[in-house]
Amino acid sequence: IRAPFPPNRITPANSQNPQVYTEGTHLMIPWFERPISYDVRSRAHQVSSTSGSKDLQMVNISLRVLTRPDSSKLPEVYRTLGTDFNERVLPSIIHETLKSVVAQYNASQLLTQREQVSLAVRDTLIKRAQHFNMIMDDVSITALTFGREYTAAIEAKQVAQQDAERAKFIVEKAVQDKRSAIIKAEGEAKSAKLIGEAVSNNPAFITLRKIEAAREIAQTMAESNNRVMLNADSLLLNLADLGPGGGKK
Repeated sequence: IRAPFPPNRITPANSQNPQVYTEGTHLMIPWFERPISYDVRSRAHQVSSTSGSKDLQMVNISLRVLTRPDSSKLPEVYRTLGTDFNERVLPSIIHETLKSVVAQYNASQLLTQREQVSLAVRDTLIKRAQHFNMIMDDVSITALTFGREYTAAIEAKQVAQQDAERAKFIVEKAVQDKRSAIIKAEGEAKSAKLIGEAVSNNPAFITLRKIEAAREIAQTMAESNNRVMLNADSLLLNLADLGPGGGKK
């Protein structure tokens, strides 16, 4: 019997001192010896498990492991587990390891301390696999999800936080608008006061404002496509009022 490279062969299987042969050509005594071939290359296995966290939240974890048998202890592996050792050992030790490790962390810690959780799972699995003469080359968490209730609670919490931030922004905006209105009112009051003082101190100030207003009206009408005829009073500028003594001619 030959397996794909690199196999290890045990012969004779029923002997008290079986020998392990590496890949290659070896002699076999017919009827008295029977070779058992093992593939000692690392093989990937994907196992999913549902476990409970420390705060009683259900967690779905998928674990990917690379395993191979210990080539120096293949006779013992064959006597105790047979050739389908992976199917017999991996599901049980992986489920037990995940449940024991996950139970030590809260749901939030499983997310924030994922590297630490993965390291704890790896160390525990390596120790457990050694009891079955198996070697773990790699252990990694490929997926980690929570139950619908916990996921819905997280989403509701996020929505509540967003609503709180939005309400906080609205309050801050209202305060800023209030301050802006106060500053604007104070500016307008100060401007009115200054205008009043300017009018009382210099009567020509009103005439200056009339000229500025007339300039703005004239510019607006000049840019318009329509032709409008206005008299001096409509322009807030009556040239008769600018004569000597302020009287009309």
